[in-house]
Formats: sequence, structure tokens, C-alpha cells
Amino acid sequence: MGGKIVVAGALGLVGGAVIEHLERLGDWEIIGLSRRSPAEPGRRTRYVSVDLRDPADCQAKLGGITGATHLVYAALFEKPELIKGWLEADHMAINQAMFRNFLDTLLPGNPGLSHVSLLQGAKAYGVHLGPMRVPAREREPRHFHPNFYWLQEDHLRQRRHGQDWRWTIFRPQAIFGFAVGSPMNVLSALGVYATISRELGWPLVFPGAGEPEVIEFTDARLIARAIEWAGRTEAAADQAFNITNGDVVLWQHVWPEVARHFKMEVGAAHPMSLATIMPSHAALWASIQRKYGLAPHRYEDIVGTAWQFADSIFGLGTGLPRSHLSTIKLRQAGFPDCIDSADMLIELLEELERRRVIPDPKAMGS
Repeated sequence: MGGKIVVAGALGLVGGAVIEHLERLGDWEIIGLSRRSPAEPGRRTRYVSVDLRDPADCQAKLGGITGATHLVYAALFEKPELIKGWLEADHMAINQAMFRNFLDTLLPGNPGLSHVSLLQGAKAYGVHLGPMRVPAREREPRHFHPNFYWLQEDHLRQRRHGQDWRWTIFRPQAIFGFAVGSPMNVLSALGVYATISRELGWPLVFPGAGEPEVIEFTDARLIARAIEWAGRTEAAADQAFNITNGDVVLWQHVWPEVARHFKMEVGAAHPMSLATIMPSHAALWASIQRKYGLAPHRYEDIVGTAWQFADSIFGLGTGLPRSHLSTIKLRQAGFPDCIDSADMLIELLEELERRRVIPDPKAMGS
């Protein structure tokens, strides 16, 4: 199909996966937007450093972009206290303003626009507030709690009125993929935690608590394929879709597979907050980077607030309750792709090793 696409949040989990997917297809002109500059230049992507919170910067950096056929909004503002921030008014206001600045700046100069993709998530169903209806379906009434998803969606619908372009909204569960600096990157948290544990000679201890909870994962590469599909599919026009890998997971059941990958023994499960204990290992991580020749990413950029999200995903403290998203609507619309979540974990850990974010376990001493 091809076209010219602008991707906001280009260095994040989803935005980065979208760009890599489209670069492989080879028939897209790609513009990636982020506040940070990429560590490596894209093969086919032109990156623009822009602060979406600043309307003047958006006008200066994005006002001259023309000929865009597709827009993808995967940018996200998070506060230092990650989960607490989800319910705070300024968190919602900033995310609303960022999307408004992105869309309103680009629409006037791109009359040939055909499609806009927007990311939401399971918080649309109140998963961060307590038990939710299982399975959650897109046809349910909006959950009544304040949420920037609704602010962004309402603005999208308002700007869509009377226009020829279409939109699609995606609601994934916990997203796994590659990104440095992502505030909710469970993969990096897992990889760093396992690497440090092995370097210290510890077994791989599951740090979660309570009874095992069935959860779902979503591979960022799967979302990228769905976004490309939606941009060329009439059945996706003006629709919201849940999207997950297609299976369910108990951490306690996949933990031995993760341990085998790292060539570690499985330790006795012991509840502990990674957000509390892991920041103190920054100096050790710097030593590991030197010892194994890793890429010189800062410790806080690799993990940062991701420790907080990992605590929740592992079921510790204010862990997210049981949640399950029905993906029937997406399948019926014609997107059939799925992936085994255990296979995904190993594939993505190997990708972190290939990118020298964590060391290859085979290179580490016994």
C-alpha cells in the first residue's frame, strides 16, 4: 500500500515497532516524532525532535509537513509516580494537550490524509481502579472515571466530523517490546533484574505476591502490524479494537522458561518491590555494562519508572487485578495475527541482547 506516515512517540514501545515494521515493508515515507533524538539514524525514517506539549514548537517543527496519508499517535506523558499519576488532573491535561497539538497542527497541511491511529489501553475499562468486567468488550459504555483516553478520543471524533479520513483506536494489555526510556517497559525491567541476579550469583526469584493471576500480554510488533492493517482496511474505519497476543499467562508458569534462557536456577518466590530495591544497583549495572561491552545507556533510561510498572504486572502491592480483553471484534474485522506469549518473551529478550542492552547469557560466567 505505502504512503507517507507521521508517527508520534517514535522512540517508544509501539511507535518504534511501527517504524521498524514499515521500514521492512519498504514502500513508506516515514517521519518519526519524539522529544529525544534516536541513538541511531533510521534506515528510511526522518526523525523530528519536537515537544508535543508546546504548541509553538509543534507549529515550528510540524507545520511544514505536507503529503501525509497516515498519522499514528503513540506518544505518552507519564509522571514520576507512575500509577498514582494516572488519576491526577495534570496528567490527563498534558496528555490531552499533546494529542491536540499533534492533530491540530498536522491536519491543515495534509488534505490527503486517509487514516489516524490512536493508542489507548486496558485503563479504558478501569483496570487500574479495581476488578473489571471479564472479558472487556469494546461495545461496553465508557467507564465513568476521568481518563485522558476519553479526552483524546472526543477530540479525534470532533476533528473527524465532515472529513474524508478515518480513525482506529487500539486497546492493548501490557505491552512488550524494545524501547529505551519507556516508562512502562516490563521487558527491560525483567532483563535487567535477571542479569543483575545472575551476576550476583542468585537464582531467578519471582518477586510477585499473592495468588497467581491470569494476565495477558501484547507484543508491540503485533500492534504495529495491526496499525498498518487498519490503515488500509475499511472494516477498521472509525472503530476501537482490543488487541492482545491471543493467549493468557501465569507468570509462575513462564518463569522457569525465562530462567532457562538466562541459564539460572529458579529460586523460591519472594515478594519484593523492584521499584524499591533495584535503583540501588545502578553502580553494579555500570560495571556489568563495562564488563560485557554493552551499549552505554543510562540505568535510569533502560528501566526508570518501569520498575513501578513491573511491580504491578508481577502482582505486587497495588498490582493490577485480573483482566481479560475480548479480541473477537478485531478477529471478525479480519485481523487474525497472534503470538505465543512465552515465545515472545524469549524472542524479545534475545533482541535486547542483540542490541547490547543486556548481555547474552552465554557470555556470562557460570
